[in-house]
Amino acid sequence: MITIVKADGQAERQQIAAMKARAAETNAGIAKSAAEIMEAVRVRGYEAVREYSLKFDKAEPREIPPEELEAAAKRIDPKLLAALEQSAENIRAYQQELLTKSREWESPMKGGMVGQVVRGLSRVGVYVPGGKAAYPSSVLMNVMPAKVAGCGEIIMVTPPTENLNDAVLAAAWVARVDRVIAVGGVQAVAALTYGADWIPQVDKLVGPGNAFVAAAKRMAYGTLDIDMVAGPSEVLVIADETANPVYTAADLLSQAEHDVMASAVLLTTSEALAEQVKAEIVRQTGYLSRKEVMVQSLRDYGAIIVCEDLDRCCELANEIAPEHLEIMTKEPRALLPKILNAGAVFLGENTPEPLGDYMAGPCHVLPTSGTARFFSPLSVESFLKKMSVIDFNRDALAQVSDGIVDMAESEHLTAHANSIKVRFSK
Repeated sequence: MITIVKADGQAERQQIAAMKARAAETNAGIAKSAAEIMEAVRVRGYEAVREYSLKFDKAEPREIPPEELEAAAKRIDPKLLAALEQSAENIRAYQQELLTKSREWESPMKGGMVGQVVRGLSRVGVYVPGGKAAYPSSVLMNVMPAKVAGCGEIIMVTPPTENLNDAVLAAAWVARVDRVIAVGGVQAVAALTYGADWIPQVDKLVGPGNAFVAAAKRMAYGTLDIDMVAGPSEVLVIADETANPVYTAADLLSQAEHDVMASAVLLTTSEALAEQVKAEIVRQTGYLSRKEVMVQSLRDYGAIIVCEDLDRCCELANEIAPEHLEIMTKEPRALLPKILNAGAVFLGENTPEPLGDYMAGPCHVLPTSGTARFFSPLSVESFLKKMSVIDFNRDALAQVSDGIVDMAESEHLTAHANSIKVRFSK
């Protein structure tokens, strides 16, 4: 089911290569289909959106009124509603701490002020999958940071399935989404990219989707901003001989159950733990509901790699740059300074990855497929735009006027230089 590999400089690299290969470029057929739909909506607007919605989802797009969201919130289990409300509050509190504020300060030139104005984006779109892949937690994780940023309007789109998921609608009600529109697929991405009659254009589009939606988001980028194009989910666990094999196996399985492309890898210094975790995986999959998915995921993209020491574990972790990184060692915080690349880090045996998925507060929209080397988690900062502010009086300008003229003339931009000269010519 899952392979144990002894790190020798070669075997572990084969495992890493397999992980990276699973996030290969978009299938050409998918990209072609997405491009056709995007162009049709750009040219024909809502007519094309309606046409593709009827073709693929067998339903016309429609706006879901607030009272329908509230009714869904009343229909779900009260305990689930309470959990959604607590999660939303934890996300809000965390994002509030990250919020950048507008500010100004004195320039090194006396009489000059510089600064930055920070504002939320005017309109944001949030894509929420429908059908079996309905995740109310993703509604909260995408919407709450935008709310804290002070975005003008948040529009959620979700496929117009026959029976819309009550938990998803309830999450939209808890997060106070401004508008919810039942439209999905590439046509939803296109409508939010270009605007289509009563479906407005947005400034940024976030949220997960299938391969067609991911391809469409790539094409939309530049006309609007996107969060990231997420690849298959992944978890990497660093553990020593003190780790609990039951917990370790459970955490690996919690990612493996996402889909057959998910990756769950354990890096450990203990051969005994490696064998215990492998046995635990077999035992626990015996009573879990998504056994077939987990077995295939672990067989194809899972591994237990035994390393010579924790430093080597950290080196491999930085090379993999995982979406989720758990550290289950005797002193987990001691390894944190050595971790350079990860979407989210979970320290200690009582900080499992699902805590981050649902309740801790940090956003679970994280970079995947090694992109944690240069991408960050979705946050309130993702929904802000910033403008520089400069305010100089004449004395402050005089202090730098000669330097500006010299630099402008060195670039042969005489009009730039003249803009300064005219202010000081007699």
